[in-house]
Amino acid sequence: MLNANYNVIGMMSGTSLDGVDLAHIKFSINNGKWSYEIKESETIPYTENWINQLKNGIHLDLDSLKVLDKSYTELIAEITNHFILKNKLQDVDFICSHGHTILHQPQNGITLQIGNLPELAQKTKHKVICDFRVQDVAMGGQGAPLVPIGDQLLFSEYDFCLNLGGFSNISFNRQSKRIAFDISPVNTVLNFYAEKLGRNFDQGGSIAKSGELNKSLYDELNNLPFYSQKFPKSLGIEFVHTTILPIMEKHILSIPDLLHTFTEHIAYQIGTIVKGVKGSMLITGGGAYNTFLIERIKQHCASIRCDIPDEKTIEFKEALIFGLLGVLRERKEINTLASVTGAKHNHCSGKIFLPN
Repeated sequence: MLNANYNVIGMMSGTSLDGVDLAHIKFSINNGKWSYEIKESETIPYTENWINQLKNGIHLDLDSLKVLDKSYTELIAEITNHFILKNKLQDVDFICSHGHTILHQPQNGITLQIGNLPELAQKTKHKVICDFRVQDVAMGGQGAPLVPIGDQLLFSEYDFCLNLGGFSNISFNRQSKRIAFDISPVNTVLNFYAEKLGRNFDQGGSIAKSGELNKSLYDELNNLPFYSQKFPKSLGIEFVHTTILPIMEKHILSIPDLLHTFTEHIAYQIGTIVKGVKGSMLITGGGAYNTFLIERIKQHCASIRCDIPDEKTIEFKEALIFGLLGVLRERKEINTLASVTGAKHNHCSGKIFLPN
């Protein structure tokens, strides 16, 4: 008989490189309806050395990647052990870890999330459920996005769920199927330019707000072929480096103007998805704190009520949902939707590692 209650740790590291998100979550299922409570939660920032290693991982050869994978697994094991000890967590059923994406080229059958080695279970002395993307890519899918199953099961009262992280992604129901896809880069680009001014990020979007729209750059960004592609589709950091930044750098503009124009671009692309639709949208991810970006999104999504939830849900929604993915994997239930990723069929993804 399946359990009705689960006590887990969800762990996530995103492309914006803010750090490792950890959330202690209690899940319950009653009459087929899931509920959750985020208990203790924390983001452990990366050191400058780790930020550089993760940024440069895309350029490493196979042997160097293996070394990075091992050392990163040791890092997150140490972080997890400290989180458990600090919060005096007991009776944790398992740890659900996304790892950190280094390579994401589903068109070539490749996706790599480091930190998903069996050593994670050995070093934490807990069962670990991880590596959720690889199976989907092997089945012809994009391996992303994986969060929509959580949107469907935990936030069904909203017509749209929008996440503003390293990239923006959205999920919603259409003709009884969950649809989801990446929309555009967000913090991967905004933070890149904020760092040129010696800041980790543009607080509240104040620098962007002070700039002006450059119509030429704005139009060139909006005309990129990715935006007219049909879903399922997903983005990786490669898109930022090979496509977005070269376009941005070609235009000789001040950083406020670059940030202003790219913020408007983000909001416009989100607006094209929900154009002409009435309803409600839940907005989460670090970008929810960017008040200028939210202001522009509301302008481009005039017929949509935009809701920003409590702080824990904003910051730890992805850790929360990877916790749920782990629970569904433990129950041998579907946790990856073919309508979202483009895989051959729905499936139950994730590896399980047990400590000795």
